[in-house]
Amino acid sequence: MNASVGRDGGEPLVVGVDGSEPSLRAVDWAADEAVLRGVPLRLVYACLWDRYEGGAVAQGLGRPPAAPPSPRDVVDAGTERALARHPGLRVTADVVDEEPEYALVREGRKASALVLGTRGRSGVAEMLLGSVSLAVAAHADCPVIVLRGSHDNQATPPVHGRIVVGVGEDPKNSATVRFAAEEARRRGVALETVRAWRCPAHESTGHPLLVGGPERLYEERAAEELETALRDVPEDIEVRRRTVEGHARRVLLDASHQADLLVVGARRGEGHLGLQLGRVAHGLLHHSACPVAVIPHPDGAA
Repeated sequence: MNASVGRDGGEPLVVGVDGSEPSLRAVDWAADEAVLRGVPLRLVYACLWDRYEGGAVAQGLGRPPAAPPSPRDVVDAGTERALARHPGLRVTADVVDEEPEYALVREGRKASALVLGTRGRSGVAEMLLGSVSLAVAAHADCPVIVLRGSHDNQATPPVHGRIVVGVGEDPKNSATVRFAAEEARRRGVALETVRAWRCPAHESTGHPLLVGGPERLYEERAAEELETALRDVPEDIEVRRRTVEGHARRVLLDASHQADLLVVGARRGEGHLGLQLGRVAHGLLHHSACPVAVIPHPDGAA
């Protein structure tokens, strides 16, 4: 459905909707992001979600429970909301008779990014939608942005004035940093790069004359890895560098409280259930205080 004709350039930004108020707030955020990118916004409703809920959708859309909306009503409500926020935005919407994780992963093959909420229309739907977000982040071919925490329904204007990116174990793989740098540039905010490091316990309890030596070496190595990761960041972007001792998940969770967006790479590995996210990305998607962008690395690097 072509709801409006406006700016059009590049692959669309896709947002998953289900008729709930959290998903409509995700439309707000995605509309801001689409305007920042100068691309169309595409709403996708996987209507098999309807099997789990009925009247709760009607309530979220302002309808009496006795008159539940049709799938088309759901996407129309999201379209109207996006256009009320950005009248010049080009918005398309579609209803797909399929499980959401499959539909959204397929949509991601022709998307600049996917935007997902984390809460559905009830306790059951909340668990379902959470599992959908994790499944899509683990399998999508494009960046997946999951709206964790209090995102204030907006990508702009920035609340904290910084994009935080976690630099992983392979700093030469620049996809994650490149994505974060572009997001910082679009918003006109600082890029804060974080490299967590740890010194194995057995290396810090040796000879008294070596106290502090191993830790310093690990910290210096982390700083060098950070510089390697930043080698292609344009000079006009304000970059803040941080090396922090500790587990990467804890360090990045702490940083998420002062970020508008937290960007991490998807270290995927083959498991008995197929592709799986790394522990850091998995933990951030569950607990981050701000939206999380998961950037796929086809070669498995973080």
